[in-house]
Amino acid sequence: MKPEPLTLPPSPNWYCARCSDAAPGGIFGFAARTSVFLVRVGPSAGANPGAPPFRVVGELVGHTERVSGFTFSHHPGQYNLCATSSDDGTVKIWDVETKAVVTEHSLHQHTISALHWSPTVKDLIVSGDEKGVVFCYWLNRNDSQHFFPEPRTIFCLTCSPHHEDFVAIGYKDGIVVIIDISKKGEVIHRLRGHDDEIHSIAWCPLSGEDCLPVNQEENSEEPDVPNGKLVAETPITKGCYLATGSKDQTIRIWSCSRGRGIMILKLPFLKRRGGGVDPAVKERLWLTLHWPNNQPTQLVSSCFGGELLLWDLTQSWRRKYTLFSTSAEGQNHSRIIFNLCPLKTEDGKQLLLSTSMDRDVKCWDMATLECCWTLPSLGGFAYSLAFSPVDVGCLAIGVGDGMIRVWNTLSIKNNYEVKSFWQGVKSKVTALCWHPNKEGCLAFGTDDGKVGLYDTCSNKPPQISSTYHKKTVYRLAWGPPVPPMSLGGEGDRPSLTLYSCGGEGIVLQHNPWKLSGEAFNINKLVKDTNSIRYKLPVHTEISWKGDGKVMALGNEDGSIEIFQVPNLKLLCTIQQHHKLVNAIVWHHEHGSRPELSCLIASGSNNAVIYVHNLRTVLESNPESPVTITEPFRTLSGHTAKVTSLAWSPHHDGRLVSACYDGTAQVWDALREEPLFNFRGHRGRLLCVAWSPVDPECIYSGADDFCVYRWLTSMQDHSRPPQGKKCIELEKKRLSQPKPKLKKKKKPTLQLPVKQESSIVTEDGSSRESSGPVENGVSDQDGEEEAQEPELPPSPVVSGEAVSCIAVSLGVEKSKVTINSKATSLKKEPSKEKPEALLKKRKARSMLPLSTSLDHRSKEELHRDCLVLATATHAKELNEDLSADLEERFHLGLFTDRATLYRMMETEGKGHLESGHPELFHQLMLWKGDLKGVLQAAAERGELTDSLVAVAPVAGYSVWLWAVEAFAKQLCFQDQYVKAASYLLSIHKVYEAVELLKSNHFYREAIAVAKARLRPEDPVLKDLYLSWGSILERDGHYAIAAKCYLGATSAYDAAKVLARKGDAASLRTAAELASIAGESELAASLALRCAQELLLVKNWVGAQEALGLHESLQGQRLVFCLLELLCRHLEEKQPPEVRSPSSIYHQWATGSEGDLVQRVTGVWRNTFSVDTPEQCRAALKKLQDVKYPSATSNTPFRQLLLHVCHDLTLAILSQQIASWEETIPALLQAILRSYTSGNFTLMQEIYSAFLPSGCDYLRDKLGELSLATAAFKSLEAFFIYGQLYEVWWSLCGPGPESSIWVKSTAEQRGPEDSASAEDTEPAAAAAQPRSSPPSGPCLRLSGESERLLSACRELFSERHASLQASQRTVAEVQETLAEMIRQHQKSQLCKATANGPSRDDPGQEAEQAPSQPQSPSKERNAPVSLPELTRRLTEANKKIAEFPESIKAWPFPDVLECCLVLLHIGSQCPGAVNPEMQQQAEDLLQKYGHTRAYRRHCQTLHT
Repeated sequence: MKPEPLTLPPSPNWYCARCSDAAPGGIFGFAARTSVFLVRVGPSAGANPGAPPFRVVGELVGHTERVSGFTFSHHPGQYNLCATSSDDGTVKIWDVETKAVVTEHSLHQHTISALHWSPTVKDLIVSGDEKGVVFCYWLNRNDSQHFFPEPRTIFCLTCSPHHEDFVAIGYKDGIVVIIDISKKGEVIHRLRGHDDEIHSIAWCPLSGEDCLPVNQEENSEEPDVPNGKLVAETPITKGCYLATGSKDQTIRIWSCSRGRGIMILKLPFLKRRGGGVDPAVKERLWLTLHWPNNQPTQLVSSCFGGELLLWDLTQSWRRKYTLFSTSAEGQNHSRIIFNLCPLKTEDGKQLLLSTSMDRDVKCWDMATLECCWTLPSLGGFAYSLAFSPVDVGCLAIGVGDGMIRVWNTLSIKNNYEVKSFWQGVKSKVTALCWHPNKEGCLAFGTDDGKVGLYDTCSNKPPQISSTYHKKTVYRLAWGPPVPPMSLGGEGDRPSLTLYSCGGEGIVLQHNPWKLSGEAFNINKLVKDTNSIRYKLPVHTEISWKGDGKVMALGNEDGSIEIFQVPNLKLLCTIQQHHKLVNAIVWHHEHGSRPELSCLIASGSNNAVIYVHNLRTVLESNPESPVTITEPFRTLSGHTAKVTSLAWSPHHDGRLVSACYDGTAQVWDALREEPLFNFRGHRGRLLCVAWSPVDPECIYSGADDFCVYRWLTSMQDHSRPPQGKKCIELEKKRLSQPKPKLKKKKKPTLQLPVKQESSIVTEDGSSRESSGPVENGVSDQDGEEEAQEPELPPSPVVSGEAVSCIAVSLGVEKSKVTINSKATSLKKEPSKEKPEALLKKRKARSMLPLSTSLDHRSKEELHRDCLVLATATHAKELNEDLSADLEERFHLGLFTDRATLYRMMETEGKGHLESGHPELFHQLMLWKGDLKGVLQAAAERGELTDSLVAVAPVAGYSVWLWAVEAFAKQLCFQDQYVKAASYLLSIHKVYEAVELLKSNHFYREAIAVAKARLRPEDPVLKDLYLSWGSILERDGHYAIAAKCYLGATSAYDAAKVLARKGDAASLRTAAELASIAGESELAASLALRCAQELLLVKNWVGAQEALGLHESLQGQRLVFCLLELLCRHLEEKQPPEVRSPSSIYHQWATGSEGDLVQRVTGVWRNTFSVDTPEQCRAALKKLQDVKYPSATSNTPFRQLLLHVCHDLTLAILSQQIASWEETIPALLQAILRSYTSGNFTLMQEIYSAFLPSGCDYLRDKLGELSLATAAFKSLEAFFIYGQLYEVWWSLCGPGPESSIWVKSTAEQRGPEDSASAEDTEPAAAAAQPRSSPPSGPCLRLSGESERLLSACRELFSERHASLQASQRTVAEVQETLAEMIRQHQKSQLCKATANGPSRDDPGQEAEQAPSQPQSPSKERNAPVSLPELTRRLTEANKKIAEFPESIKAWPFPDVLECCLVLLHIGSQCPGAVNPEMQQQAEDLLQKYGHTRAYRRHCQTLHT
């Protein structure tokens, strides 16, 4: 069984009474999120010599929600069994050796809060839940019982180690009960004394009550009356002590025989030790206990700030305790401790393991009370990994729990030497980057847009940049300063500045010398330097080349831009990805091939990784930007978005990628070959880093809260899992928290809309939404969890968990809505009549109070008349009369105006109290106080359209004020469009437009601005661009393109249309760009459209797309040739194999003449290319297009396109009689077929373009031509192919010997055929297709014999010597690289390697010798470094002596040809000239030193 990779695990779960435990023999487990991590402790852990003896050995995976309890079986013979409880409602029994579930039950109906495996009954597991229900489950008989001793929330429970039926239970309110499960859960004792939650219960390890002196406590504050009820019939025979720890800051020791407390220990307030936490964070106390087995008079407890105390119970009245770790400062936990569990190792050591809120697991030696070792853990996603270039081996980890970890991976004394940095962070750490030269200088970026610098060598708080990003910081990079920061003398500016890329799409340049100063947005410099008039793309990634001369920017639209310092001149744009770019990395510059430093790898939201070679662009330094649309290499295999990339610093062209498919993949980028696939994570990978010291070691981080250190050679898989049924991701989905709807009384109320929308965007389609959010299942991500929750045992669920609940409840909400609609439909007919009657009713009275007073009794009405007469005839009003008039206010209708106003005021108050403000307003209008009406209505938010309509009566200023007040009121009522209309009525156009824009009514805002503002007003363009950006982000590309067109930015419109990536969108974008005069963009889009149509073999559509732009005339010729060649190859296939979906042109269906004649005929008749000038123009355009060389993994359609490009160049050169250009182009097409391993295609090219051989070209070329060397290579490959045809014809079933294409097509097909000689030419040559027929009847035809005589051209002594020297150089370089790797491994003291021979640097040299020795001698004789150096020098010297004409063009493998010829001679004796046969044998004897050739030489000789 392979060892587990080194793991930095998730943090142990918080606020659980028992979520960690240890089994005798050295296995420790702790619950973390939805699983349990297992740690082997002791000598059997297999740790490095001198390192702490522990190792993470596995994980128990199966729960779907937070694990709330974990307990081992402590019975001999079943130490491998353990039990877990979870918020998913299940209790599972596990076998830790197989890591599989033995059995499980789901008996609880409520959240399980406590769990314990009985120490006396080997198959009894007891669990309790938040409602107070206790279940006893007997594993062997699969039986259970449940009890309900108290209707309270259970916090913890512990089974008695002395009596198999007794269980002590602690509750949230401080009550402790002891029940007897054999008597249906009868309460034996109810222990009262604590005032708050019971966190821990520990039984005394000794039965009886003789171990502690209790007489001192007889006069204690405990009452004489025992707590609880005494059950005299069932006394505990011998009694036992019980210790409980509570949130009330006390530890109480109880006597079970008397049912009362005998000792109280009050926790001391200690000065904080160990430092390291923010004092502003309020921590809640968690008081956990451990009663040591061999020390009954001592008790271990936690304390306020993470300290551990050892209490002396013999002197409790003096409160005597001993602090753990008094000698070493900083060894204590820095936060509260949740769990303590003892462990006895194989060598007899008594250890104590603790888990804490500080996210550390610590191991304590009980003999010395000192900390033995610490296992750090992660409380959030591992977002970023970065190795220090100065302090080699220091790995910085950016974590979602608001802390940075710096891991010294080279520490021999401790595999987990980790320092944490939290000051000034206070958010998820999403980006990290070390300074290239300054030790300990670490830049970090956070989820809230913060950028800062940490000095990891000191304890100082970080420097924080005063300029924040508006969204998440994606990437940080150190690079040379650019203007304006680069201006000034050398001493006035830093040599390197910090660049940060944020989620809002901009890149900021920060001055590390003055972070308090303003950071500069580089977009302005880019625009000014390159005179860009279109909208710059949204940046998502930045990467500087190692030499600091070139910067790459990745964008949201999938493009990558390459800029040159000092002014960020745009060199080229890579249009390859069509989705958001997540990662860009430049190849290192210290390999054996310096030219590889121009390789740049990139990954995006689509699953393909592209590698581009920018050497030509960087060396030529073009005046105008170049557009690159063809990759150097394509790495396909992932099935989700690629999040991170890293080149190996130890190899040339080796790359590792991290992906959302849950795996990390190692690639040989030069050969496009997947090598190793790591599947250890249970989530989406977010970051990856290659160890700078170990060539096999890679670190990866994911959203499973883990960082793994794994070795490439230990992986079982070579490529990523295919399809959507990836098991690891299925596990990830299963482990997400599920909502418990039964707990919600009203689940449909108050659903947060934002959280529902966050689920929609969590698919990762847009990086603009913040990075993945922690699900918070177990480890709450941040500091806020330290505050006291209402239900402490339940987790503080954040982010993802809440969102899941919102979504699932949304379904229920929709059901409720439907039901209510159905109900209302039934009731509607009954409501129609009352509504109709209401319309016919008389309008409400304006003066209802006065009217009602006029309908009183006759006596009252008479009294009104008298009062009214008195008032009208009295000269002065006395007090009595005034009182009468106030009481009878309705008489104001008949008296003076002042009384009338009082009546109106009273009536108005009545209207307001009865909820009719409009009537009150009308009364005020009757009084003529229009301004007062408006002010009162505005204050109460009761302005109406009618009130505002009459406002001009009170004056112009009052009307303006009223309209503005009404607009504000409408905004509060979310009626923004109506508010804007009112603002327009008072000519506040800009305010109306801004109001609509700020509330995302872009369509309405544009309509208003277009109608009311000048066409050249910048507000209108800003509206178009803002709306276009939002539409583009949401994927509405067509409407976004209209916006950009409205803003007169056709370039951006074409770019956004092309983002969809389908053929129709690309064609429309190309046409749009062409109309707008963006010729270069139109050409690139039209070519992309044609390539998309090429994938579905729509030849007609591809030609139409290319016809959109005149500059693509040359590409039309290439596609024409490609169509004819594909038709030609298809006709040679059996009818049942041909593709029916191809849409060919009419001119492609004819078959008159050979292929070249048909091609030139179509060019002439269809594309009007018949004059030399036209051919020369097309040739010049096509020569500017460069395609990378092919590999064995190049897709067949891509290979065909590149081959046809070369063939088009050859035919065009032939048409203008430029034979010196024809031959290299034709040879290039042959070489692409040869290096890709497609022998069929190579032979088809020869048969179509050189049907009668190469003599015709020789005559055209002349003797002194510069292309003579290319012609010799072309001729050699022609003979090489014919030689194989002859050999295979001898082994084939048919008598014909000259044509083998048909049989090959049947066996291998043109799309996937690969010649056997590509990877192991000698092996291919030694094994023909089938065994030759027996008998002496085999003869070669005359043509074949003539061919064999022409093979003399292949047996070139100079080429054989050159190839032998090149093989020697390659072998020596490989041997040296392996020696370096072995030396590095030996330096790292890898004790688990394959014995002492692993340290021998000559081991690889023994495996790959290059001296002409016998195999047995060579395998046993190690090669020294001086000897390898000598061989390399001699070989390079030999290569340098060869003329350039020999080295310029490839040549068939001479030794391979010798082997094939000798095989033919052995099958047809006498067919091969003896002189040629002897020459072949001599060449093999002289140059066949490698293992493959030597083996086949021996086969021939014997």
